[in-house]
Amino acid sequence: MDNNVIFKLFPEPIFKYKLNNFKELNKHLSNYIYQLKDEDKDGLNRSNKGGWHSKNFKLGIKDSIQQRFALEVQKNILDVFKNYGWKTNNVQIRIREMWAIINKNEDFNVLHSHPNCYLSAAYYVKAPKDCGKFEVECPNIIKKNLYPEIERKNDLNISVVSIDIDEGDLLFFPSYLPHKVAINKSGEDRIVISFNIDVK
Repeated sequence: MDNNVIFKLFPEPIFKYKLNNFKELNKHLSNYIYQLKDEDKDGLNRSNKGGWHSKNFKLGIKDSIQQRFALEVQKNILDVFKNYGWKTNNVQIRIREMWAIINKNEDFNVLHSHPNCYLSAAYYVKAPKDCGKFEVECPNIIKKNLYPEIERKNDLNISVVSIDIDEGDLLFFPSYLPHKVAINKSGEDRIVISFNIDVK
């Protein structure tokens, strides 16, 4: 019996869910997001390079599609909290802000993180083939810069991970985790809803 053990400590989890009713939901979300774009053609300039970034959704509008979506993902948020072992009773877990990004062909998002919250999420409303993978970089600066030359990549030495995404996918990740979006090469729009989560 081999007595040697490798302890893989301090994992950086990314949780991936598929929403059950995503096709119908995405049709309404897409209409809402394009309507926002028509009303605010310039949008915001954040991590997006060439893409359109909305202002924060107004989640307090009763029975609106954005409020329905926020309610739809509550069970997933709770599941992530439980996987982390975080307290869920007698606390208010809330979506602090939510927004959309439309990346056209050749648009992308630069490396960034989401400070001052616990979790961040990305939901894929429209994700055609080759629209740009979700890429995550290791937050450990030493691991990225002070290792010897790598001969063979494995989960002990990789510093960048690319995740395939599809319509209806919902990703959760620690807000401090540096991430970016690869260039959209699909020739179609890529639509993502992002949001941040904290506890009051």
